Amino acid sequence: MRKTRGRLADGREILYFDDSEPYVSGGATRRLDDPRPLPGRFDPVPGPDGEPHPFTGPRMRYDVLTGEWVPMATHRMNRTHLPPADANPLAPARPGAAYTDGDIPADDYDVVVFENRFPSLLQVPGEEDVLTHLDGEELWPVRPAAGRCEVICFSPDPDASLATVGHRRMRTVIEAWADRTTELSALPGIEQVFCFENRGREIGVTLHHPHGQIYGYPYLTPRTATMLRQARAHREATGRNLLRDVLEAELRSGRRVVAESEHWVAYVPAAARWPVEVHLAPRRDVPDLPALTDAEREDLADIYLRLLRAADQFFVTTEADGEQRALPLPYIAAWHQAPVREGREDLRLHLQLFSVLRAPGKLKYLAGSESGMGAWVSDTTPERIADRYREVLG
Repeated sequence: MRKTRGRLADGREILYFDDSEPYVSGGATRRLDDPRPLPGRFDPVPGPDGEPHPFTGPRMRYDVLTGEWVPMATHRMNRTHLPPADANPLAPARPGAAYTDGDIPADDYDVVVFENRFPSLLQVPGEEDVLTHLDGEELWPVRPAAGRCEVICFSPDPDASLATVGHRRMRTVIEAWADRTTELSALPGIEQVFCFENRGREIGVTLHHPHGQIYGYPYLTPRTATMLRQARAHREATGRNLLRDVLEAELRSGRRVVAESEHWVAYVPAAARWPVEVHLAPRRDVPDLPALTDAEREDLADIYLRLLRAADQFFVTTEADGEQRALPLPYIAAWHQAPVREGREDLRLHLQLFSVLRAPGKLKYLAGSESGMGAWVSDTTPERIADRYREVLG
Protein backbone atom coordinates (compact mmCIF):
# COMPACT_ATOMS: atom_id res chain seq x y z
CA MET A 1 0.00 0.00 0.00
CA ARG A 2 1.29 3.46 -0.92
CA LYS A 3 0.08 6.75 0.60
CA THR A 4 0.31 9.98 -1.40
CA ARG A 5 -0.54 13.43 -0.02
CA GLY A 6 -1.95 16.40 -1.87
CA ARG A 7 -3.98 19.58 -1.39
CA LEU A 8 -7.34 20.49 -2.86
CA ALA A 9 -7.98 23.93 -4.33
CA ASP A 10 -9.28 25.37 -1.06
CA GLY A 11 -6.38 23.98 0.99
CA ARG A 12 -7.96 20.82 2.36
CA GLU A 13 -5.69 17.78 2.55
CA ILE A 14 -6.29 14.75 0.32
CA LEU A 15 -4.56 11.37 0.66
CA TYR A 16 -4.59 8.49 -1.81
CA PHE A 17 -4.11 4.97 -0.42
CA ASP A 18 -3.20 2.77 -3.39
CA ASP A 19 -2.95 -1.01 -3.52
CA SER A 20 -2.69 -1.41 -7.31
CA GLU A 21 0.06 -0.86 -9.85
CA PRO A 22 1.65 1.24 -11.13
CA TYR A 23 0.83 3.35 -8.06
CA VAL A 24 2.11 1.06 -5.29
CA SER A 25 5.61 0.99 -6.76
CA GLY A 26 5.59 4.71 -7.51
CA GLY A 27 5.55 4.13 -11.28
CA ALA A 28 2.65 6.57 -11.46
CA THR A 29 1.01 9.07 -9.12
CA ARG A 30 -2.63 10.04 -8.78
CA ARG A 31 -3.51 13.57 -9.85
CA LEU A 32 -2.63 15.99 -7.05
CA ASP A 33 -3.54 19.37 -8.57
CA ASP A 34 -7.14 20.56 -8.17
CA PRO A 35 -8.19 22.91 -11.02
CA ARG A 36 -11.31 24.28 -9.32
CA PRO A 37 -11.35 28.06 -8.64
CA LEU A 38 -12.26 27.64 -4.98
CA PRO A 39 -11.50 30.30 -2.36
CA GLY A 40 -9.25 29.27 0.50
CA ARG A 41 -11.24 27.61 3.25
CA PHE A 42 -9.89 30.08 5.84
CA ASP A 43 -10.17 33.21 3.68
CA PRO A 44 -12.14 36.17 5.08
CA VAL A 45 -15.88 35.90 4.46
CA PRO A 46 -18.44 38.63 3.73
CA GLY A 47 -20.37 39.71 6.82
CA PRO A 48 -23.91 41.12 7.11
CA ASP A 49 -22.47 44.54 6.36
CA GLY A 50 -20.97 43.31 3.10
CA GLU A 51 -17.43 43.76 4.40
CA PRO A 52 -14.92 40.89 4.70
CA HIS A 53 -14.58 39.42 8.18
CA PRO A 54 -12.05 36.92 9.54
CA PHE A 55 -13.11 33.30 9.11
CA THR A 56 -14.38 31.63 12.28
CA GLY A 57 -14.85 27.91 12.72
CA PRO A 58 -17.79 26.10 14.30
CA ARG A 59 -18.35 26.54 18.03
CA MET A 60 -19.60 24.07 20.61
CA ARG A 61 -21.67 24.76 23.69
CA TYR A 62 -21.64 22.85 26.95
CA ASP A 63 -24.94 21.34 28.11
CA VAL A 64 -24.74 21.78 31.88
CA LEU A 65 -27.67 19.36 32.39
CA THR A 66 -25.91 16.41 30.75
CA GLY A 67 -22.23 17.35 30.80
CA GLU A 68 -22.03 17.05 27.00
CA TRP A 69 -20.49 19.33 24.36
CA VAL A 70 -22.78 20.15 21.40
CA PRO A 71 -21.10 21.51 18.22
CA MET A 72 -23.05 24.21 16.37
CA ALA A 73 -22.13 23.70 12.69
CA THR A 74 -24.70 25.86 10.91
CA HIS A 75 -22.82 25.78 7.58
CA ARG A 76 -23.76 22.10 7.22
CA MET A 77 -27.33 23.13 6.39
CA ASN A 78 -26.03 23.88 2.88
CA ARG A 79 -24.05 20.67 2.32
CA THR A 80 -24.57 18.48 -0.73
CA HIS A 81 -27.76 16.42 -0.38
CA LEU A 82 -28.53 13.37 -2.56
CA PRO A 83 -27.12 14.81 -5.81
CA PRO A 84 -27.85 13.21 -9.19
CA ALA A 85 -25.40 10.63 -10.49
CA ASP A 86 -23.70 13.13 -12.77
CA ALA A 87 -22.96 15.44 -9.81
CA ASN A 88 -21.47 12.96 -7.36
CA PRO A 89 -18.65 14.80 -5.49
CA LEU A 90 -17.09 11.48 -4.35
CA ALA A 91 -16.74 9.93 -7.80
CA PRO A 92 -13.45 10.11 -9.71
CA ALA A 93 -13.07 13.07 -12.04
CA ARG A 94 -14.35 12.47 -15.57
CA PRO A 95 -12.33 14.28 -18.22
CA GLY A 96 -14.60 16.40 -20.36
CA ALA A 97 -17.64 15.95 -18.12
CA ALA A 98 -19.82 18.97 -17.39
CA TYR A 99 -19.65 18.54 -13.61
CA THR A 100 -16.44 20.04 -12.27
CA ASP A 101 -16.93 20.40 -8.52
CA GLY A 102 -16.00 16.92 -7.35
CA ASP A 103 -13.62 16.61 -4.39
CA ILE A 104 -11.35 14.03 -6.05
CA PRO A 105 -9.24 15.36 -8.96
CA ALA A 106 -7.92 11.94 -10.04
CA ASP A 107 -9.84 10.00 -12.70
CA ASP A 108 -9.50 6.81 -10.65
CA TYR A 109 -8.46 5.74 -7.15
CA ASP A 110 -8.30 2.72 -4.85
CA VAL A 111 -9.06 4.32 -1.46
CA VAL A 112 -8.99 8.07 -0.90
CA VAL A 113 -9.30 10.24 2.21
CA PHE A 114 -9.83 14.00 2.29
CA GLU A 115 -10.93 16.66 4.74
CA ASN A 116 -14.68 17.18 4.76
CA ARG A 117 -15.86 20.26 2.89
CA PHE A 118 -18.67 20.72 5.43
CA PRO A 119 -17.08 19.69 8.74
CA SER A 120 -18.76 19.61 12.13
CA LEU A 121 -15.34 20.05 13.73
CA LEU A 122 -12.55 22.23 12.37
CA GLN A 123 -9.20 23.47 13.65
CA VAL A 124 -8.69 27.03 12.39
CA PRO A 125 -5.04 28.14 12.13
CA GLY A 126 -4.18 30.71 14.78
CA GLU A 127 -7.45 30.28 16.65
CA GLU A 128 -6.87 29.49 20.32
CA ASP A 129 -9.00 26.97 22.18
CA VAL A 130 -10.26 29.52 24.69
CA LEU A 131 -13.28 28.96 26.89
CA THR A 132 -15.82 31.80 26.85
CA HIS A 133 -19.41 32.05 28.07
CA LEU A 134 -22.59 32.59 26.09
CA ASP A 135 -24.29 35.89 27.01
CA GLY A 136 -21.74 36.26 29.79
CA GLU A 137 -23.40 33.47 31.81
CA GLU A 138 -21.05 31.01 33.52
CA LEU A 139 -23.62 28.22 33.11
CA TRP A 140 -23.10 28.27 29.32
CA PRO A 141 -19.45 27.60 28.39
CA VAL A 142 -18.51 27.93 24.71
CA ARG A 143 -15.37 26.62 22.95
CA PRO A 144 -14.16 26.32 19.36
CA ALA A 145 -15.16 22.93 17.91
CA ALA A 146 -11.48 22.48 17.08
CA GLY A 147 -11.41 18.95 15.72
CA ARG A 148 -11.09 17.38 12.29
CA CYS A 149 -13.58 15.61 10.00
CA GLU A 150 -12.44 13.46 7.09
CA VAL A 151 -14.22 11.48 4.37
CA ILE A 152 -12.92 8.08 3.28
CA CYS A 153 -14.08 6.65 -0.06
CA PHE A 154 -13.92 2.85 -0.23
CA SER A 155 -14.30 2.47 -4.00
CA PRO A 156 -14.40 4.62 -7.15
CA ASP A 157 -17.56 2.74 -8.20
CA PRO A 158 -20.65 4.66 -7.03
CA ASP A 159 -22.76 1.50 -7.23
CA ALA A 160 -20.42 -0.60 -5.06
CA SER A 161 -20.54 -1.07 -1.31
CA LEU A 162 -17.90 -1.85 1.28
CA ALA A 163 -19.22 -5.43 1.34
CA THR A 164 -18.32 -5.88 -2.34
CA VAL A 165 -14.78 -4.48 -2.44
CA GLY A 166 -12.88 -7.73 -1.84
CA HIS A 167 -10.13 -8.71 0.59
CA ARG A 168 -7.27 -6.60 -0.80
CA ARG A 169 -9.31 -3.40 -0.89
CA MET A 170 -10.76 -4.08 2.57
CA ARG A 171 -7.20 -4.48 3.81
CA THR A 172 -6.34 -1.08 2.33
CA VAL A 173 -9.34 0.48 4.07
CA ILE A 174 -8.11 -0.96 7.38
CA GLU A 175 -4.64 0.49 6.74
CA ALA A 176 -6.22 3.87 5.99
CA TRP A 177 -8.29 3.76 9.21
CA ALA A 178 -5.17 2.93 11.22
CA ASP A 179 -3.10 5.62 9.50
CA ARG A 180 -5.71 8.32 10.06
CA THR A 181 -6.22 7.28 13.68
CA THR A 182 -2.48 7.69 14.27
CA GLU A 183 -2.23 11.06 12.54
CA LEU A 184 -5.39 12.57 13.99
CA SER A 185 -4.43 11.39 17.47
CA ALA A 186 -1.23 13.43 17.15
CA LEU A 187 -3.07 16.69 16.40
CA PRO A 188 -3.14 19.20 19.29
CA GLY A 189 -6.27 19.00 21.39
CA ILE A 190 -7.68 15.78 19.89
CA GLU A 191 -9.04 13.46 22.59
CA GLN A 192 -10.70 10.70 20.57
CA VAL A 193 -10.72 9.34 16.99
CA PHE A 194 -13.84 7.72 15.56
CA CYS A 195 -13.94 5.77 12.26
CA PHE A 196 -17.47 5.03 11.07
CA GLU A 197 -19.71 4.35 8.09
CA ASN A 198 -23.30 5.43 7.55
CA ARG A 199 -25.09 3.50 4.79
CA GLY A 200 -28.59 3.86 3.46
CA ARG A 201 -31.24 6.55 3.04
CA GLU A 202 -32.93 5.30 6.23
CA ILE A 203 -29.78 6.17 8.19
CA GLY A 204 -29.83 9.68 6.75
CA VAL A 205 -26.93 9.60 4.31
CA THR A 206 -26.69 12.55 1.93
CA LEU A 207 -24.38 10.77 -0.55
CA HIS A 208 -24.89 7.17 -1.67
CA HIS A 209 -21.33 6.65 -2.90
CA PRO A 210 -19.59 3.96 -0.75
CA HIS A 211 -17.79 6.01 1.86
CA GLY A 212 -17.26 6.50 5.57
CA GLN A 213 -16.03 9.24 7.85
CA ILE A 214 -13.29 9.77 10.41
CA TYR A 215 -13.72 12.28 13.23
CA GLY A 216 -11.09 13.65 15.56
CA TYR A 217 -12.99 15.03 18.58
CA PRO A 218 -11.61 17.71 20.94
CA TYR A 219 -13.55 16.03 23.79
CA LEU A 220 -14.66 12.58 24.89
CA THR A 221 -17.99 11.66 23.32
CA PRO A 222 -20.89 10.77 25.67
CA ARG A 223 -20.84 7.08 24.65
CA THR A 224 -17.12 6.78 25.34
CA ALA A 225 -17.35 8.69 28.62
CA THR A 226 -20.13 6.35 29.78
CA MET A 227 -18.18 3.22 28.84
CA LEU A 228 -15.08 4.59 30.54
CA ARG A 229 -17.02 5.27 33.74
CA GLN A 230 -18.41 1.72 33.72
CA ALA A 231 -15.02 0.20 32.91
CA ARG A 232 -13.30 2.06 35.74
CA ALA A 233 -15.95 0.99 38.24
CA HIS A 234 -15.54 -2.61 37.07
CA ARG A 235 -11.75 -2.47 37.39
CA GLU A 236 -12.03 -0.97 40.87
CA ALA A 237 -14.43 -3.74 41.94
CA THR A 238 -12.72 -6.70 40.23
CA GLY A 239 -9.27 -5.63 39.07
CA ARG A 240 -10.17 -6.72 35.53
CA ASN A 241 -10.93 -5.12 32.17
CA LEU A 242 -14.69 -4.84 31.58
CA LEU A 243 -14.63 -5.33 27.81
CA ARG A 244 -12.31 -8.34 28.19
CA ASP A 245 -14.76 -9.84 30.69
CA VAL A 246 -17.69 -9.17 28.34
CA LEU A 247 -15.95 -11.00 25.50
CA GLU A 248 -15.03 -13.96 27.69
CA ALA A 249 -18.58 -14.17 29.07
CA GLU A 250 -20.03 -14.20 25.55
CA LEU A 251 -17.59 -16.95 24.56
CA ARG A 252 -18.50 -19.02 27.64
CA SER A 253 -22.19 -18.66 26.88
CA GLY A 254 -21.88 -19.08 23.14
CA ARG A 255 -25.58 -18.32 22.74
CA ARG A 256 -25.05 -15.03 20.91
CA VAL A 257 -21.69 -15.69 19.22
CA VAL A 258 -22.28 -15.57 15.45
CA ALA A 259 -18.75 -15.96 14.01
CA GLU A 260 -15.21 -16.66 15.14
CA SER A 261 -11.79 -16.53 13.50
CA GLU A 262 -8.24 -16.90 14.72
CA HIS A 263 -8.08 -13.31 15.96
CA TRP A 264 -11.69 -12.05 16.12
CA VAL A 265 -15.06 -12.85 17.67
CA ALA A 266 -18.43 -11.55 16.45
CA TYR A 267 -21.37 -11.63 18.85
CA VAL A 268 -24.71 -9.96 19.52
CA PRO A 269 -24.38 -8.20 22.91
CA ALA A 270 -26.56 -9.49 25.74
CA ALA A 271 -28.39 -6.15 26.00
CA ALA A 272 -28.51 -5.26 22.29
CA ARG A 273 -30.69 -2.21 21.68
CA TRP A 274 -31.10 -2.17 17.92
CA PRO A 275 -33.25 -4.47 15.73
CA VAL A 276 -30.02 -5.66 14.09
CA GLU A 277 -26.80 -5.34 16.08
CA VAL A 278 -23.52 -7.23 16.16
CA HIS A 279 -20.19 -6.47 17.82
CA LEU A 280 -16.78 -7.56 16.54
CA ALA A 281 -13.87 -7.67 18.99
CA PRO A 282 -10.24 -8.85 18.81
CA ARG A 283 -9.29 -11.77 21.04
CA ARG A 284 -6.21 -9.85 22.18
CA ASP A 285 -6.50 -6.72 24.33
CA VAL A 286 -6.03 -3.93 21.76
CA PRO A 287 -6.75 -0.22 22.43
CA ASP A 288 -7.17 0.94 18.84
CA LEU A 289 -6.78 0.11 15.14
CA PRO A 290 -3.09 1.15 14.89
CA ALA A 291 -2.24 -1.41 17.59
CA LEU A 292 -3.42 -4.35 15.45
CA THR A 293 -0.75 -6.68 14.09
CA ASP A 294 -0.52 -7.56 10.40
CA ALA A 295 -2.06 -10.96 11.12
CA GLU A 296 -4.98 -9.35 12.99
CA ARG A 297 -5.55 -6.91 10.12
CA GLU A 298 -5.52 -9.70 7.54
CA ASP A 299 -8.01 -11.69 9.58
CA LEU A 300 -10.16 -8.60 10.14
CA ALA A 301 -10.48 -7.98 6.40
CA ASP A 302 -12.03 -11.43 5.96
CA ILE A 303 -14.40 -11.54 8.93
CA TYR A 304 -15.56 -7.94 8.45
CA LEU A 305 -16.54 -8.65 4.85
CA ARG A 306 -18.39 -11.77 6.01
CA LEU A 307 -20.40 -9.74 8.52
CA LEU A 308 -21.25 -7.04 5.97
CA ARG A 309 -22.34 -9.55 3.35
CA ALA A 310 -24.47 -11.39 5.90
CA ALA A 311 -26.07 -8.10 6.93
CA ASP A 312 -27.30 -7.66 3.36
CA GLN A 313 -29.09 -11.02 3.66
CA PHE A 314 -30.68 -10.34 7.04
CA PHE A 315 -34.04 -9.17 5.64
CA VAL A 316 -35.82 -10.48 2.55
CA THR A 317 -38.98 -9.33 0.79
CA THR A 318 -41.35 -11.21 -1.50
CA GLU A 319 -41.86 -9.61 -4.90
CA ALA A 320 -45.16 -9.51 -6.80
CA ASP A 321 -44.04 -12.50 -8.86
CA GLY A 322 -43.45 -14.51 -5.68
CA GLU A 323 -39.65 -14.25 -5.84
CA GLN A 324 -37.77 -13.39 -2.67
CA ARG A 325 -35.18 -10.63 -2.71
CA ALA A 326 -32.64 -9.69 -0.05
CA LEU A 327 -32.70 -6.08 1.17
CA PRO A 328 -29.41 -4.17 1.41
CA LEU A 329 -29.25 -3.29 5.10
CA PRO A 330 -29.12 0.37 6.11
CA TYR A 331 -26.55 0.44 8.89
CA ILE A 332 -24.06 2.33 10.99
CA ALA A 333 -20.66 0.70 11.51
CA ALA A 334 -18.91 2.34 14.47
CA TRP A 335 -15.34 1.61 15.55
CA HIS A 336 -14.98 2.21 19.29
CA GLN A 337 -11.36 2.98 20.10
CA ALA A 338 -9.66 3.93 23.36
CA PRO A 339 -9.25 7.70 23.75
CA VAL A 340 -5.97 9.33 22.79
CA ARG A 341 -4.81 9.90 26.37
CA GLU A 342 -7.42 9.03 28.95
CA GLY A 343 -8.51 5.48 29.82
CA ARG A 344 -6.37 3.54 27.36
CA GLU A 345 -5.92 0.71 29.83
CA ASP A 346 -9.67 0.46 30.47
CA LEU A 347 -11.26 0.64 27.02
CA ARG A 348 -10.77 -1.86 24.25
CA LEU A 349 -11.15 -1.77 20.46
CA HIS A 350 -14.44 -3.13 19.08
CA LEU A 351 -16.83 -2.61 16.21
CA GLN A 352 -20.53 -1.97 16.70
CA LEU A 353 -22.58 -2.66 13.56
CA PHE A 354 -26.28 -1.85 13.87
CA SER A 355 -29.39 -0.93 11.90
CA VAL A 356 -32.62 1.00 12.46
CA LEU A 357 -34.50 -1.43 10.18
CA ARG A 358 -36.68 -3.77 12.26
CA ALA A 359 -38.50 -5.40 9.34
CA PRO A 360 -38.80 -4.76 5.58
CA GLY A 361 -40.33 -1.32 5.24
CA LYS A 362 -40.42 -0.73 9.02
CA LEU A 363 -38.00 1.42 10.99
CA LYS A 364 -37.12 1.57 14.66
CA TYR A 365 -38.10 5.14 15.54
CA LEU A 366 -36.63 6.73 18.64
CA ALA A 367 -39.91 7.95 20.07
CA GLY A 368 -40.86 9.28 23.51
CA SER A 369 -39.08 6.83 25.82
CA GLU A 370 -35.84 6.65 23.82
CA SER A 371 -35.61 10.28 22.67
CA GLY A 372 -37.14 12.02 25.68
CA MET A 373 -35.79 9.91 28.51
CA GLY A 374 -32.93 7.95 26.94
CA ALA A 375 -34.75 4.84 28.23
CA TRP A 376 -34.39 2.18 25.55
CA VAL A 377 -37.03 -0.39 24.62
CA SER A 378 -35.99 -3.25 22.31
CA ASP A 379 -38.40 -4.60 19.70
CA THR A 380 -36.72 -8.02 19.63
CA THR A 381 -34.24 -10.10 21.63
CA PRO A 382 -30.49 -10.45 21.16
CA GLU A 383 -30.94 -14.22 20.82
CA ARG A 384 -33.28 -13.82 17.85
CA ILE A 385 -30.82 -11.43 16.21
CA ALA A 386 -27.99 -13.92 16.74
CA ASP A 387 -30.04 -16.82 15.35
CA ARG A 388 -30.82 -14.92 12.17
CA TYR A 389 -27.23 -13.69 11.79
CA ARG A 390 -25.89 -17.25 12.10
CA GLU A 391 -28.44 -18.39 9.53
CA VAL A 392 -27.39 -15.85 6.93
CA LEU A 393 -23.71 -16.41 7.67
CA GLY A 394 -24.39 -19.91 6.42
